[in-house]
Amino acid sequence: MIISVIKQMTHLLPDEIYLKLRYYRHMRKKLNLDHPDTFNEKIQWLKLYDRRPEYIRMVDKYEAKKLVSEIIGDKYIIPAYGVYEHTDDINFEELPDQFVLKCTHDCGSAVICKDKNHIDVKKIKKNLSRCLKRNYFWNEREWPYKYVKPRILAEKYMEDTDTEELRDYKIFTFGGKAKLLFVATERQKDGKEVKFDFFDTHFRHLDIKNGHANAELPLSRPETLNKMLELAEKLSEGYPQLRVDFYEVDGQIYFGELTLYHWGGFVPFEPEEWDHIMGQWITLPEPTC
Repeated sequence: MIISVIKQMTHLLPDEIYLKLRYYRHMRKKLNLDHPDTFNEKIQWLKLYDRRPEYIRMVDKYEAKKLVSEIIGDKYIIPAYGVYEHTDDINFEELPDQFVLKCTHDCGSAVICKDKNHIDVKKIKKNLSRCLKRNYFWNEREWPYKYVKPRILAEKYMEDTDTEELRDYKIFTFGGKAKLLFVATERQKDGKEVKFDFFDTHFRHLDIKNGHANAELPLSRPETLNKMLELAEKLSEGYPQLRVDFYEVDGQIYFGELTLYHWGGFVPFEPEEWDHIMGQWITLPEPTC
């Protein structure tokens, strides 16, 4: 009851006030929206003042696949088995032994099935039903999510033969130019926390931590890195900043997602100087609202 009341009160706060309060809570300093300097400050500014209609399609996991296919071709798109408005619409018997289910309108709801004989369908449907009712906008006031239609997407399960995982290559672009990336590893390993390792575009390791620790062992350069950078720049052309995510599976590139607000702009960089360096790479556009 108390939590529900707090949420209702929080929802009454205007976006700017909410972002200032949350920024101070996570970053331990005031948010400067008049003269934003750092990456995380400019992310908050972009949430408030850069509201292009196409952003709604870009954050929708189902619509983004179609958008990316239109720009770079469907060869980079992970095959989908279906998209559903309700959990009861999912026919688990028709799905293959391995698959992934994820909501189109949020983050963190993915269900990874490696063996259909060992899943709890009732529990999966219960969790996804709860996620369908959630409006991801309220978490960090990432406004495009407010307008995304909640659905469930079923996709092919992907895993690279050599690494025995699905490494995620997340490329930061600024004004359509790739500047750096990080690699997310160990995401599908039971009992393991995901690891983030930052690199420049020549795949030289950078001494940066942001939300997660580095991997214990050095990572090999993906053979398709140059092509991923090229595709990321093509997809991000015309935008002040955009994170473009890809996977490499057995030498083939697959599109992951488009991220407008990395970590919501609420996770510090270590060392802090990278927050300033990346902030200088963002040229803020004229406000659209």
